[in-house]
Amino acid sequence: MSVQVNTKQAEALGGDVEKQAVQGADIFIQSLQNEGVEMIFGYPGGAVLPIYDALYKNPIPHILARHEQGAIHAAEGYARVSGKTGVVIATSGPGATNLVTGIADAMMDSLPLVVFTGQVASAVIGTDAFQEADIVGITQPITKHNYQVKDVNDLPRIIHEAFHIASTGRPGPVLVDIPKNVSNEIFTMAEVKQTEVNLPGYQPTTTPNFLQIQKVAQAIQKAKKPLVLAGAGVLHAKAAEDLTAFIEQTKIPVTNTLLGLGTIHGEHPQFLGMAGMHGTYAANMAICECDLLINFGARFDDRLTGNLEHFAPNAQVIHIDIDPAEIGKNVPTDIPIVADAKEAIQALLKLGISTEGIEQWTAHLNEMKEEYPLHYKNEEEGILPQEAIEMIHKHTRGDAIVTTDVGQHQMWTAQYYKFNHPDHWVTSGGLGTMGFGFPAAIGAQLAKPKETVVAITGDGGFQMTLQELSLLQESQIPVKVIILNNQCLGMVRQWQQTFYQERYSESLMPSQPDFVKLAEAYDIEGYKVTSLNEADAVFEKALNSNKPVLIDCRVKQIENVYPMVAPGKGLHEMLGVKP
Repeated sequence: MSVQVNTKQAEALGGDVEKQAVQGADIFIQSLQNEGVEMIFGYPGGAVLPIYDALYKNPIPHILARHEQGAIHAAEGYARVSGKTGVVIATSGPGATNLVTGIADAMMDSLPLVVFTGQVASAVIGTDAFQEADIVGITQPITKHNYQVKDVNDLPRIIHEAFHIASTGRPGPVLVDIPKNVSNEIFTMAEVKQTEVNLPGYQPTTTPNFLQIQKVAQAIQKAKKPLVLAGAGVLHAKAAEDLTAFIEQTKIPVTNTLLGLGTIHGEHPQFLGMAGMHGTYAANMAICECDLLINFGARFDDRLTGNLEHFAPNAQVIHIDIDPAEIGKNVPTDIPIVADAKEAIQALLKLGISTEGIEQWTAHLNEMKEEYPLHYKNEEEGILPQEAIEMIHKHTRGDAIVTTDVGQHQMWTAQYYKFNHPDHWVTSGGLGTMGFGFPAAIGAQLAKPKETVVAITGDGGFQMTLQELSLLQESQIPVKVIILNNQCLGMVRQWQQTFYQERYSESLMPSQPDFVKLAEAYDIEGYKVTSLNEADAVFEKALNSNKPVLIDCRVKQIENVYPMVAPGKGLHEMLGVKP
C-alpha cells in the first residue's frame, strides 16, 4: 500500500502534489482513510491537537465521547458488531491512562482495536513533562503489540502494520503512541516508504493441519457421547453458519461459553444453553459426562471450567484455536489444531462426518433439559429481573443487539435472552468491566444503525459511564437503555449472602439518583417501571421507538442468579438447580 497525499492538502498549502511537503498529522489522517476507517472514537487534548486540526481539515467522522473510557468501550462495541477494527484517539497522560481498562478488556475478549495516544514531545520524554505517562510501558502486558513513533517517515508503515496485527490471527488491541513533534514534523513525498506488511515474526496460522482434521473425524466416529463447545472464536471467524451446518450434519449437541452465545440459534434443538458458573444443568452435566469434547475457539477460562480436576474427566479433548498459546494452557489437549475456526469447520464439513450410536446420549441430554430447566419463582408484586429479560426478548423477538456490563444482569441476560443471530451479543467477558455496556451499545448502534440496540445495565455499572447520555441526545442515537435497578451491586451482594453469612459490606446502594430526571436533563425520554404490567407497556413502546430511551426498571433486590457453581467446585456441583 502506498500513501496518497490528499490533493486538497497540497493545494491548500499552495504547492504541487508531487512536491509539496505535508505534516505528519495530515499523513496520519490519510493513512486512516487508506485503511478504510469509517469513524473514530476519541477525546482531544494538547498532545493530539495537530491530529485534531488535520481531522478538521480532512474529516473522518469523529465520535466525541464524554470520557476516554466511554470512547474505547464504544469502539469495542463497534468492533464486536461490525467485525471491523475500532479506532480510538486520546491525548497523553491522563487521556491515555483512561483508556487502559478498555484496552485490557479488548485484549481479554479478542476485539480488534487500534488505539492512538498523543505523547509529549520526543525531546522531553522521560523528564516527567506535563501530562507525560509511559503508556507504552503501561500497556505492554495488555496489548497485542504497541509502538512509539520515533520518525514521522515511519508513520504510514506503523499504522498499516497496526491495523494488520489488530485484525488478523487472534484479534486484539494495538497501541500507537505519537509524540506531538512527530505530528508536526514535515513528511515529503520523496520520503514515503512502501508500507506492505513485512513482519517475519508474526505469521498467524489459519489453515488446519489435514492429518489433525482426520484425527478429529476419527474421534467423532468412535465417540458415543460427543459434545461441541463453541466460543467467541467462532464469531470472530464468521463461522456461525458453518458451525450450525456441522452440528446438524453430525447430530452432536452443542453448548456455548458466555462470549460464544449467538454461534447457535438460542432455540436450536441441539443447543443445551450456556455452560460454566451460571450455565444450565444440561450443559454442565454434558461436559462432565461426555467422552469427546470438541472445543471451537474457546479458551477454557476458569468461569467455564470450574475446578479443573472435575472438568470433562471422561473426555478426549479436541481444541481448535487460532492462538496456539491457548491450547493446553488450562486443559490438557489430546488433539490440538491451530487454525481459524471457519477453516477448521469447513475442512471437517468436507469430510462428511456422521455419528452412530449417539441417540441414547442425545435423548439423555434432552431429558435433562426438560427436567432441570432454568427457573425462578413468580411473585405477585414487583418485577423479577428474569421476567424483565424475558419481556425484552418478547418485544424484540430475539433479534436485538444486546449489550451488558458484568454481574447479575449479565448472567440473567445470557440465560434468558435467546439470540437469533451471531454478533448480536456484546458483553465484557474476560475482564468483567462495569460501565462497559452502555457506551458499547453506542458503538454497536453506530455500526448497525438499522438494528435495535438494547443496553441492559445494572444501576451500579450505569453510573460509571452515564455521561455518554450526551452522545445519545447530541446525535439522536436510538439506543434503549434498560437499567435493572436493584439498588445494590447485585453479584457482590449475592456472594456476600452465599459465602459471607449475609454481611453486606458496601454492596447496598439505597441512595440512587432519579434516573428519569437524569434522562430528561439530557433531553432523553425516561420511564420508571415498578410492576409487570407497567413494564410490558413501556417496553413495547420504547423498543419500537426510533429515539433514545432510558428505562429505570425497579427489580427485586434479594434475587440470585441460579444455577451457580461455587468457587473451587466442579461443574457437577451446582447450587440452585431445582426450585
